[in-house]
Amino acid sequence: MSKTEKCFEIAFSPTGGTKKAADILISGMGAVTADVIDLTDRNADFSEMAFGEGDICVVAMPVFGGRLPQVAAKRLGQIKGNGALAIAVAVYGNRAYEDALLETADILKGNGFKVIAAVAALAEHSIMRRFAAGRPDEEDIKVLEGFGAKIAAKIEADAGDMTDFEIPGNRPYKELKVASLMPEVDGSKCIGCKLCARICPVGAIDEKATTETDNSLCIGCNRCIYYCPKKARSLNPEKLAALEEKVGAALSGRKESELYI
Repeated sequence: MSKTEKCFEIAFSPTGGTKKAADILISGMGAVTADVIDLTDRNADFSEMAFGEGDICVVAMPVFGGRLPQVAAKRLGQIKGNGALAIAVAVYGNRAYEDALLETADILKGNGFKVIAAVAALAEHSIMRRFAAGRPDEEDIKVLEGFGAKIAAKIEADAGDMTDFEIPGNRPYKELKVASLMPEVDGSKCIGCKLCARICPVGAIDEKATTETDNSLCIGCNRCIYYCPKKARSLNPEKLAALEEKVGAALSGRKESELYI
């Protein structure tokens, strides 16, 4: 790929880690980002979006409990590939990506994309932020850029069936479990700016009552916590500590990014 070739980025990245991994991969491919399709935008009409042969799309999704968030999967499933090349990316917080990478690839294939590579990448855990803290770090950047170069070489070679490779995971996918920790609000800090309500991917926060969250809609992505300018939103520290104690062993040690091509 030439440095002037354009690559589309499709991402569901509530706190930025998933998009950062995709950005690094695209840079390693030697491409520039032509356009970013933000799957967290609940007001966008994704059914109107379509690609075609000659287009290259890096599709990055976060891993929630080994699966994709349902809302992200649904929105991705509305975008038409029409023969466009796609690189499936699943970004996880140092536990496991389980069926999420396969699920991403299956959605893309079902909508007419040609999946030519798949990447499992690391980012700081969006709930328990001390796990995989600061990732993708400098070492991750080198690895992901290297993956990008290999993907670009495959596209440049254009030899044989570029979709003939295996992606780990299981069908049927594992059961999707809803996040157990929901944001809490300190009303004394909230200034009513309504940013949290505007950026919530699922509309779980009413602009007229921003100190409240509809837990039946909330997916626990922590976007509202991450972007709150006054840190008025947070997770209950005792519940967070209990969760870290429960699952900490599974998140210990350093996992590494993986490329399937």
